[in-house]
Amino acid sequence: MDSALSDPHNASAETGGPANGTTRPPSTPEGIALAYGSLLLMALLPIFFGALRSVRCARGKNPSDMPETITSRDAARFPIIASCTLLGLYLFFKIFSQEYINLLLSMYFFVLGILALSHTISPFMNKFFPVNFPNRQYQLLFTQGSGENKEEIINYEFDTKDLVCLGLSSIVGVWYLLRKHWIANNLFGLAFSLNGVELLHLNNVSTGCILLGGLFIYDVFWVFGTNVMVTVAKSFEAPIKLVFPQDLLEKGLEADNFAMLGLGDIVIPGIFIALLLRFDISLKKNTHTYFYTSFAAYIFGLGLTIFIMHIFKHAQPALLYLVPACIGFPVLVALVKGEVTEMFSYESSAEILPHTPRLTHFPTVSGSPASLADSMQQKLAGPRHRRPQNASAIYEESNPKDPAAVTESKEGTEASASKGLEKKEK
Repeated sequence: MDSALSDPHNASAETGGPANGTTRPPSTPEGIALAYGSLLLMALLPIFFGALRSVRCARGKNPSDMPETITSRDAARFPIIASCTLLGLYLFFKIFSQEYINLLLSMYFFVLGILALSHTISPFMNKFFPVNFPNRQYQLLFTQGSGENKEEIINYEFDTKDLVCLGLSSIVGVWYLLRKHWIANNLFGLAFSLNGVELLHLNNVSTGCILLGGLFIYDVFWVFGTNVMVTVAKSFEAPIKLVFPQDLLEKGLEADNFAMLGLGDIVIPGIFIALLLRFDISLKKNTHTYFYTSFAAYIFGLGLTIFIMHIFKHAQPALLYLVPACIGFPVLVALVKGEVTEMFSYESSAEILPHTPRLTHFPTVSGSPASLADSMQQKLAGPRHRRPQNASAIYEESNPKDPAAVTESKEGTEASASKGLEKKEK
């Protein structure tokens, strides 16, 4: 059997026959072409729609949907953390029973998959709800402590429509948990990929180059230098990859000879492509040149990966081909257009959106806490302005410009007051 394997950061790999030692008939050229073409299409969908949703996410007002910004320090540490995680999983599978580890991972990704799929389909499902749908608001709040020491741990707001989406996603989750069917796996995988591209934001192009460059070395080392990545990919039963059967034409939905593509080879280039889309919008030229260029570069790089994997029948790190394409093509376009400086000086996290308040300066405070407290007490205990007691005083304070007019008003007020007293005496 020829099957493409991958882990979250690895692309595709070819491996040998089934575990029970039996041989299967080779896949037909039509089946292989259908499988690889379907993987390519499934990889493009979350990148394209996730990039569009990342723009709306950056402009959104909902705090629960605010993106996570990746800085250059995060990007530099990510390959190291990924390597430690990969090696830890490898040792776990070598020491402990694979069955129990996969059971724990299945439950973990079951919950995450339901939440991710619910968040993914929510914008589409809202179009199908009738106008008079009884939509009620709810809030899930977990706090720690009491009184002044109370601290919020979870504060999640949702409505009835979100509950409907959560119920539909739970059906897919139960289907995956019981059957591990490849369609349920792909629904979760697409949801994870789209949410990753939407909610993970690079702060600038330099950070993207650091992240992609580090994972380029990570991918090449763990695929070509060791068997760790392929071993983990074969042992890891979780929706961390997109799969499509190469024998679908012969066996239908029960096919089991899969070609696979890791989600890391979708999300990692995808967040860089989404960054370039936001850069296009910041130029305010009503063109998406860099987005379409990087999108075409991704198609070229992934197509080259599939071609070389099919020719050499060996594990291929997709980032080996995707990183030079996704970085090189847009930079060449920027060189031709003379916008390299603008590209590398663009800061995604520094965008000031219409609804976002901006603090332009900070007040200067000097002195010790004790002196500041004393000065505040003196201000509070200081003399207060007396409230004017009569109309003439009010007029005098509000209109101090004409002294003659003030004098006349005072005399008129006194005269009217004396006439009032005479009337009372009579």
